[in-house]
Amino acid sequence: MRRFVEGLDRSQSTLFPDCLEDWVDEENPARVIDVFVDELDLGELGFSRIEPKETGRPSYHPAVLLKLYVYGYLNRVQSSRRLEREAGRNLEVMWLTGRLAPDHKTIADFRKDNDPAIRQVCARFVELCRRLGLLAEASVAIDGSKFKAVNNRDRNFTAAKMKRRMAQIEESVARYLHQLDSSDRQEPSLAQTMRTTRLKEKIAKLKEEMGRLEALDAARRERPDQQISLTDPDARSMATSGRGSGTVGYNVQAAVDTEHHLIVAHEVTNVGNDRSQLFAMARKAMARLEVDKLDVVADRGYFSGEEILACEKAGITVTLPKPMTSGSKAKGHFVKADFRYLADEDVYICPAGERLRYYFTNQEKGLTLRRYWTTACRACAIKHRCTTGVQRRITRWENEHVLEAVQRRLDENPQAMRQRRETVEHPFGTIKARMGATHFLMKRLPNVATEMSLHVLAYNLTRAINILDSGPLMAAMRA
Repeated sequence: MRRFVEGLDRSQSTLFPDCLEDWVDEENPARVIDVFVDELDLGELGFSRIEPKETGRPSYHPAVLLKLYVYGYLNRVQSSRRLEREAGRNLEVMWLTGRLAPDHKTIADFRKDNDPAIRQVCARFVELCRRLGLLAEASVAIDGSKFKAVNNRDRNFTAAKMKRRMAQIEESVARYLHQLDSSDRQEPSLAQTMRTTRLKEKIAKLKEEMGRLEALDAARRERPDQQISLTDPDARSMATSGRGSGTVGYNVQAAVDTEHHLIVAHEVTNVGNDRSQLFAMARKAMARLEVDKLDVVADRGYFSGEEILACEKAGITVTLPKPMTSGSKAKGHFVKADFRYLADEDVYICPAGERLRYYFTNQEKGLTLRRYWTTACRACAIKHRCTTGVQRRITRWENEHVLEAVQRRLDENPQAMRQRRETVEHPFGTIKARMGATHFLMKRLPNVATEMSLHVLAYNLTRAINILDSGPLMAAMRA
């Protein structure tokens, strides 16, 4: 007769291994974490309580709590309460911490009180990867991704949200007042009296809510970015890729190595767009890689003349597409790309073959702009496809040659955007999958930056183990 696989009798005596060491095999990632943390100089990195105090209850060594956190983020256990439970039931954690079981408050306070030091640990692992030759290519892809904050969307107020909410309240008050007027015209009764009382209570609550919103709106107007978040004051409302969608959170920037997909540098910001992030991230990646020249590929969201020029001056070669912000193409008109520039003669050639020469230079939004046009537009046979004005004028930035070089690199390497997508979107997807359908656990920008550093460290650690295996990686850490 066929039978199911049967387990052991729970009351039967069992011989387990004599020591915890026998439960953790040689290739276990917990051993990599143990060696990595033990080889760090925690005092130099800035961890507090490296030396025990002479009096009071003995504290936990920072190495124990750091190992616990790195293990937790490597295994999708980020909560301090869940880490507390793991310390009492997980054999790998017991081995890693020497069977110490700190309470959740001690665990949470360690992460909160050692913000800069934990971020330095993440940087030290990148330095280790560089020494091991995993970051030999001076080439990175840069991108940003929106991560949800602990702040709910209903507790974030922008000018548009505030206006919409106040309008809803005013509409509700008007509707209730109309119902009161209708009730006053009815015959007096107990039901009418109760209904009138209920309506007045609703109106009073709405007026109280309106007063609260007006106070919040006054505070919002004082903020530089004209928005306010109540749960996490540093979180900001940001647009996402979905049409009409958005999230309240942080914009995480990352520079990812194009060869092994290791995160070289990252930064947590609460700026909703990427336009001003290119140079800062590229320069940070250069510092981490310790190189003088760097190739960077990014998407069109980073296109900014000033940022690209700063990169060019710093030895950073940028490849990214230019966004089509002009409405001319949608109207069936020629765009600037249809006009060919002759650098030797400093003229533009229009689609009709006419030469647009330089006339004057002016300043606009801090940029020096050169203006070109021709007087032949009136008699042009295809003027209707070019402009509805008297003449078509072309504006050229004084450093336009830098942007043209970027476009040439993109034309010569059309696979660059695909490479960017396959390189930098993979780490973000992996980290978000590890986080689950949730948000950052901590509030305020410095704390969130620390939490992100732990996510990045766990990701890089996994990549390094997959590339080198645990044994060679541990040997390199001890060297």
